[in-house]
Amino acid sequence: MDGRKKASGFINIKFQQSYYIQMITRRNAIKSISLGAGLFLTSSAAKGQVSKKESQFSFCLNTSTIMGQNPGLLGYLEIAAKAGYDGVELWIRDIQAFLEAGNSMASLRKHLNDSGLKFENAIGFAPWMVDDDQKRKAGFEQMEKEMDMLAELGCKRVAAPAAGVTGHLDLFKAGERYRELLNLGRKTGVMPQLEFWGAFPYFNHLGQVLMVAAVANDPEARVLPDVYHLYRGGSGYDGLKMLNGNLIEVFHMNDFIDTIPREKQEDKDRVYPGDGAAPIKQILTDLKDMGGEKVLSLELFNQDYWKQDALQVARLGLTKMKKLVAEI
Repeated sequence: MDGRKKASGFINIKFQQSYYIQMITRRNAIKSISLGAGLFLTSSAAKGQVSKKESQFSFCLNTSTIMGQNPGLLGYLEIAAKAGYDGVELWIRDIQAFLEAGNSMASLRKHLNDSGLKFENAIGFAPWMVDDDQKRKAGFEQMEKEMDMLAELGCKRVAAPAAGVTGHLDLFKAGERYRELLNLGRKTGVMPQLEFWGAFPYFNHLGQVLMVAAVANDPEARVLPDVYHLYRGGSGYDGLKMLNGNLIEVFHMNDFIDTIPREKQEDKDRVYPGDGAAPIKQILTDLKDMGGEKVLSLELFNQDYWKQDALQVARLGLTKMKKLVAEI
């Protein structure tokens, strides 16, 4: 995700949105957006609905935050539980490594249950969005296999990034593929959360993600934003004010520093929420105001943190997130 060329997706989406408006009626466009992606436009009635019930937050640890210490899958669960988190985001590759080492699904399910943690979401990289028919078919087969595995472990969500895409992305086709993936999610019981990466040249902007979700025209479409990626890809944060609370279930928490130019920021530069330049309190306020249950998941790749005690890092990250939430 890091070290790639400067993102060009924002220009692409402006062109495709223009084409979209020309090809369908305004009425159908609004219907697609409101029913499919769950966006709120500017009607006072919609605003009134959002403000009736504020979001409820829970706190989650994405194991990338302490992966440098390499505590192992069971170590991740032990640390997250001791630190006081409500849930975890596990990486599919770590689950597979655990199973390949001779452990069983039943034993992992027991460890999860014993930890008291909710398995909120999984991180995987199946190439389901690519143009190549053969690779996309393999990507969907991989996704179904991984979804079945996650369902057996009690996880009901999986990240769905544009992994494998190597050129210009047709957002209409991406929306159709996402709708197909949502159908697969209903079949397996594990719903895909549409994710974007700020440094990824072909799918890096909140506007692109919302268009794909709108084209899918599915009430169970969900997006997975990230403080760092919203900044790195040039989305900014005011777009969050447009969204129905149901559209976001998991939100990756971190922060960026302002001493590195935006286009040169990398995953490793992320810092604890509140320790950087992001308007974290405003972000959390907007998430709170939009309604719906929100999982705030700490996702860091900071190599300095990886040199520290893993439990201490996990505890400090949770303390900082709870403090920020308490202040809004």
